[in-house]
Amino acid sequence: MPTAKPAPPRTCVATVSLSGSLTEKLTAAARAGFDGVEIFENDLLASPLDATEIRARCADLGLTIDLYQPMRDIEAVPADLFAANLRRARHKFELMNRLGTYTVLVCSSVSPHAVDDDALAAGQLARLADLAQEFGVRVAYEALAWGRHVSTYDHAWRIVETAGHPALGTCLDSFHILSRGSDPRGIEDIPGEKIFFLQLADAPPLAMDVLQWSRHYRCFPGQGGFDVAGLLRHVLRAGYTGPLSLEVFNDVVRQAEAGPTAVDAHRSLLVLQEAVGRVELPAPVVPTGIAFAELVTPDAEPVTAVLGALGFARTARHRGKPVDLWQRGEARILVNTAGAARRDGTQLAAIGLEFPDPAGAARRAEALLAPVLPRRRAPGDTPLDAVAAPDGTELFFCATGHPELPDWRTDFEDLPVTGETIGPDRSPAAAPGDTPAAVPGPLRVDHLALSQPWHQFDEAVLFHRGVLGLDARESVDLADPYGLLRSRAVSDPAGRVRIALSVGPGPADDTAHAQHIALATADVVAAARRFRAAGGRLLAIPANYYDDLAARYGLPDDECRTYRDLGILYDRDGRGELRHCYTLTVGRVFFELVQRDGDHPGYGAPDAPVRLAAQHGARHLGG
Repeated sequence: MPTAKPAPPRTCVATVSLSGSLTEKLTAAARAGFDGVEIFENDLLASPLDATEIRARCADLGLTIDLYQPMRDIEAVPADLFAANLRRARHKFELMNRLGTYTVLVCSSVSPHAVDDDALAAGQLARLADLAQEFGVRVAYEALAWGRHVSTYDHAWRIVETAGHPALGTCLDSFHILSRGSDPRGIEDIPGEKIFFLQLADAPPLAMDVLQWSRHYRCFPGQGGFDVAGLLRHVLRAGYTGPLSLEVFNDVVRQAEAGPTAVDAHRSLLVLQEAVGRVELPAPVVPTGIAFAELVTPDAEPVTAVLGALGFARTARHRGKPVDLWQRGEARILVNTAGAARRDGTQLAAIGLEFPDPAGAARRAEALLAPVLPRRRAPGDTPLDAVAAPDGTELFFCATGHPELPDWRTDFEDLPVTGETIGPDRSPAAAPGDTPAAVPGPLRVDHLALSQPWHQFDEAVLFHRGVLGLDARESVDLADPYGLLRSRAVSDPAGRVRIALSVGPGPADDTAHAQHIALATADVVAAARRFRAAGGRLLAIPANYYDDLAARYGLPDDECRTYRDLGILYDRDGRGELRHCYTLTVGRVFFELVQRDGDHPGYGAPDAPVRLAAQHGARHLGG
């Protein structure tokens, strides 16, 4: 007979991983779908509810309390200190009984009074476990990565094994294990029943003190650079059957609203469990292209003037809404004049993504807790599914030009187009005999750049990886004149869908950085000249940049003069060359013209400080 698939583990989140009061944290965890919580002692001490009231509140919410934590500096200390520790522990065990939780976390000591004596540590932990057993409590001993004498999980396990007490086991924490570079394969040598608890966290790769790293930069699994899934596989192979719990210390999480953070946390556990084969989700459907980008604006004239200068033609209008379709080649821009706030001006509000199976992509998005957008459709409108990304951008699941699937373009009525010759796709066409490369102007959307709210950058990365199946590159820091801009790109393997996610250094920078649409062209010089000849204004780049460019790459003088005249930036690596330039910003949106030669994978990061400074200067001058 086939072996039954193990049931998904229970999910848990430490209250320290969410902001707000204890009551707010418990409510957020329950609404996000967690089964239980770890109660962090500081949260309990600051709560106006007593232990029995907290227990009742959790029961009302359908939450169990799976761990009380932490007890610190217990073991390997002189006898008088240990006697005081036992008095403290008795009080905590009585409190835990009132809370209705029966596992306590004991961290390896960082006390200056602790001695390097494993036998003493084992003996004192056994005596602590004796006392815990009287209250029906288990002790889970965890190695802190900065522990005074015990800082690795295998060392902690040796002490637990030496103690040999049924009420004493170990707690494994992915951050403490992976941040020290410990080999997690040894976890499989620990009997599963002696792993009393598992805490999970990811983190970006940083070269810094491990304590500061832990306290300020932990993130949810899938948002950093650790192989959390690999560690979890070892823990499950060891026979662990307890909850999967998230314990994240992070400056951003401490300030963000608890509800969305809890949803992000639970999504991370769903993706993690899928990776190790413990939950079945709808299979990822990776987008294959960008169907459209939708701009919302209170005044269409400034943005349509830019589109016209870029060579776009207004080819269609929505049958029931004030939305126009502008098109050139495979690049499609919707201009929506309904409901835009004048304070924000023009902004990128929605993206249509091409999928081979839009319905399957929508099912996965819903399974991963993406907010489904209300389906406000008039009779006869194309039935498109859509969800909201963490920053509020609407994502539509499209299949353009597939006869067997709904096509969003059927909601639009063709308009008569004057001026340029229009091709069969109703975009400006080449003259007879010309190739696409001979037409100066955009051919398709190269990438989109989305500025994220300061507290949702990591959530956005996980969302685009988990929900949309895109691959994430390493995070980079870009020098802006007023701070650092953090950026991380996600893309499909073929590079047909590229999205650069960015965030400024704090809440005050939420609106400081614009979004932009990068348009691929075969000849950026010709496209830039055409744009400027049509009345468009390009971002001016300081002459100092071009002096340095000539020195770095040895470009001919006439080439540098051309780039300087048009504001074209240049980069190259072993895979190819990148030439790109920018329009001035309209509202919160600007356009970029991009020419990739060879297989250049970048987004112009080396040039970003110069570009950002130029944009700040243009805004200051009213450009």
